[in-house]
Formats: sequence, C-alpha cells, structure tokens
Amino acid sequence: MTDWTTADIPSLSGKTVVVTGATGGLGYETALALAGAGAIVILTGRNDAKGLRAIEGICEQFPNALIAYEHLDLASLASVADFTRRFAASNEQLDLLVNNAGVMALPKRQQTEDGFEMQLGTNYLGHYALTARLLPQLRRAKAARVVNLSSLAHRSGAINFDDLESKRSYRPWRAYCQSKLAMLMFSLELQRRSLVAGWGVRSVAAHPGYARTDLIPNGPGQDRWLWQINKRLQPFISQSAADGALPTLFAATAPAAEPGGYYGPNWFYELKGPPAPARIMAQAKDFASAAMLWDVSATLTGVSFDEIAAAA
Repeated sequence: MTDWTTADIPSLSGKTVVVTGATGGLGYETALALAGAGAIVILTGRNDAKGLRAIEGICEQFPNALIAYEHLDLASLASVADFTRRFAASNEQLDLLVNNAGVMALPKRQQTEDGFEMQLGTNYLGHYALTARLLPQLRRAKAARVVNLSSLAHRSGAINFDDLESKRSYRPWRAYCQSKLAMLMFSLELQRRSLVAGWGVRSVAAHPGYARTDLIPNGPGQDRWLWQINKRLQPFISQSAADGALPTLFAATAPAAEPGGYYGPNWFYELKGPPAPARIMAQAKDFASAAMLWDVSATLTGVSFDEIAAAA
C-alpha cells in the first residue's frame, strides 16, 4: 500500500460519483483522478464560476471525461435538499459519495443559513444530511462507498454537547477540531449502522495530512504571523493537493480499503506521503458519543437515516 498511486485506481467505467467541494484543492484533484478512471463524476460546489472552470480543467486533461457540475452549498440544508432532489430525478443509483467540502478555523464565529456554527454546519451537518438524503441511491448501487474527509485535527477534538455550536464560547481551532472529529465519528457510526440495518454501504474515512490548498490561507492563514510560519515550513512538512488527495482516492477505490477504515499519509505524524492506515484517537471510538451525535444531528437537520431508509 505504501507505494499506491492514481495508477492503481481500477476502472470506474459506468460508476456514478458525487464529490463535494470539487471546484478546487483536494476535491478537484479527487474528481480529476476519478474522471480519468472512467467514472461519471458530478462535481459540486457553491461557486458556479469556479465549477465551470473546474470542468474545463478536467476536460483539458481528459477530453472524453464524463463530468458535470451541480450547485451545492453545504451551509444550507435547503441547498442540500434541492441537490438531492435533482440528483434522484436523473440518477437511479450512486456508487460513490466523497464528502470533501469544508472550511477551516474561521477567525470569527459565523452561522450557516440554518443558524448552525459555520464549521460544524458546513464540515459535518451538511454532509450528514446529504448522505442521508442520498441513501436510497447509494443502496441501489452494487457496492456503494461513502468517503468522509476528517483531519489530523480530530486528534485535538472533543464533542461539546453542552455547547455544540459554540454559542457561549467560540474558538476557531476548537470548533474546527470538533467538526473534523464529528466527521470521523460519523464515518465509523455510518459503517456500524449500515451493517446492522443491511444498507450495503461501505463507509471509509480519510485525511490529507498537510496538503497545500486554499483552505489554510482562507482560514487560519488570515493570521499573518501563523501564515508566515506555515510558508517557511511548507516545503518540508507538506505535500501538493494532488498527493493530499491520494488517501481519499485509496479509500474511495482500492479493494483493500476496509469498511470502517481510516487512511492518511504514511510519513512522520501522517503529514505527507502515500496512503496508509491512519491513527484513530480514542474519542473517535466512543460509540456512545457517536450514537448521541447521530441522534442530535437528526434533530438539528430534521433528516433521519432510518425514516429515509424505510421510505425508500
């Protein structure tokens, strides 16, 4: 596994894929590689102009790529519902969902359209609702996968059920770490529930290590001092967005990717390098907290996996 590259991606001909946050960075590189392997790839994002440029960029490398762009804002439950309705109207099944979109360490507390703290809402709650609403299409696929993007930041994360949306106290990194821990817990809990309920969906998580994308300059990089340190260290501890996407691509396509697995780079502290099994912190394995987070998410979003599965 330590020398796994995009050349190892099997043929994805006939497979339908949705990638969130695919207009740049890790999402774009993920969509590019999946399109190159023959998949029917639906790129999603909230900036339509960037989406069209992403389509053009992929077509430049793969002129015969089967790709499309759809508007999807994970910070809006209405946008999530609209996207899933459009998708269901034209797609019987979904083979792969890559939950990649995210925001990082916003200096000031912001809210989503639905009033959620922005990092929790965009990074986690939007993806929870999206995955639930796409469950009928995932279940119709022969071997569907859901890949959820977590982060090294999950290691410092804690789910604060007493102030989940940071209304009483907001700290940028604490909120970010919580959101990425939530994504990993969601991935593990989704796999457990899929097995029990017989949904037939394989849930796998991944993280990119330290990948050079716009996520940092648009978030913590707004802190000039921190950004200067990052720029000096980057050549030694980081990797390109294309390399950062490899753990996601491994989780999404490799036959060896385990249900309930977690993959990241294999170098020191999992900062860079080819994909390998990643370290999962104890708090992510707290099954009671994961079940509670699942129930709270259903209440906050008004979207229930069990109700959707029963109605399908």
